[in-house]
Parts: sequence; structure tokens; C-alpha cells
Amino acid sequence: LHTPMYFFISNLAILDLVGISSVLPKMLENLILGKNTISFEGCVAQLYTFTFSGSTELILLTVMSYDRYLAICQPLHYITMMSKGTCISLMATVWAIGTINSLINTLLLDFCGPNLVQNFLCEIPPVLALSCSSTYVSEIAVYMADIILGMGNFLLVILSYCLIIITILKIQGSAGKWKAFSTCSSHLTIVGLFYSTIIYTYIQPTSTPLKKKNKAASIMYTLVTPTLNPLVYSLRNKVIKAAFWKI
Repeated sequence: LHTPMYFFISNLAILDLVGISSVLPKMLENLILGKNTISFEGCVAQLYTFTFSGSTELILLTVMSYDRYLAICQPLHYITMMSKGTCISLMATVWAIGTINSLINTLLLDFCGPNLVQNFLCEIPPVLALSCSSTYVSEIAVYMADIILGMGNFLLVILSYCLIIITILKIQGSAGKWKAFSTCSSHLTIVGLFYSTIIYTYIQPTSTPLKKKNKAASIMYTLVTPTLNPLVYSLRNKVIKAAFWKI
């Protein structure tokens, strides 16, 4: 388990815990007590934490796709190129970018009027709709984050997998091709789930009405995807699967 892939998976697990812990306890409290309120401070804290975990995970998934690219396309150089120091430096950069992005998008928000959030959590699209002043600068910041962190990372992931597919197609024999592709299938599944819901929710103008289907998309990347991540990754590992059945 002391390999770059599992080092990145452990960081993904931490981010999932941070994100889901900022939303689920308050949501359960409201469901149990039959209310739907949150304090202003709690809303801001939830917005910052959830934005941090989401934006950081976007970059982490790109780093993980780069790791898979090196493992399949540059196998002889993989150990030296993905050394322990390199992995730590990559993760420090990933967490730093996520922190800065979340700070910028949180500090630009301004409230003084409506206080009804059209969602079950405080995230940028529904909270931005409550601003009592011009949201031009905030919208620019959000769209820049969408383009750089969202679409930019998505294109890098696509590029990595295009190169991976080209390399796999050159492998002789179907068994070798399947073995190479199986190392990427878990990551590809998580990328598909995460990006599809993120793009659906965030790549749209703030003037778009917030409908129930947006809440369903929020549930997907807030609760469902973090729950599936450990299952998708862990249960594909033969050692962990054997230990699971032994327990």
C-alpha cells in the first residue's frame, strides 16, 4: 500500500471526509429536528470547506490521471519520476491551490438581504443568488475557477487517457491490454461521476433558476460519490478484498 497510487487515494479519502463532514452532520440535524436552518457563520464555514474539498479534488484527480499515465506509458521511469518527494510536493501544491481558490470565492461574497438558500447546503451557486450587491466580480472569479480548475483539469485528464489508450492499443495480446486498462478503470469511474455532476451544476449562469434537479445533482457529488469512492477503489484490490471477506 506504500505506493504513489495509494498515497493519492489516501488524500482523496481525506478530502471526501472533509467535504461530507461539512454537509452531512448539519443535514442530519435538520432532518431529525424537523427544521431547515443554519447560522450565517455556519453557512460561510460550510461554503468554504465544501468549496475547498471540491476544488482540491478536481486537481487531485488530474494528478492521479498523470500517475496512471506514467505507470502505463513510462513504466521504466515511473519509480524515479514518482518518488516520495515528488508525491509530497504534488500534494502540497494541490492542497495550496484548493485553499487559495476557496478563500477567494468565499471572501468575495456579500450578504445583507435574502436568507433562503435554495439547496440543502451552502455552496456558491445558491448562495451567490442571495447577494445584495453586484455579483460581477464574484461571477468572474467563479467562471475563472470553472475554466481553470474545472475545464482545465478535465482536459488534462482527457489528454492523459488519450495517451494511455494509445499505449494500451500497442500492447500485444488482449490479456495485457485488459490488465493495463484495469489499473485505470477505478479512477476513470470516479472521474466520470464527479465531473458529470460538477459540470452540470456549475457551468451555467447564476440567473438560471435553481430547480429540484440541481439538488439531485448536488446530492450526487456531495454524498453519493464520496460514498462510492472507497468501494470503487478498495474492493478492486485483491488483498483488501480478501481481508474484507475474512473479516
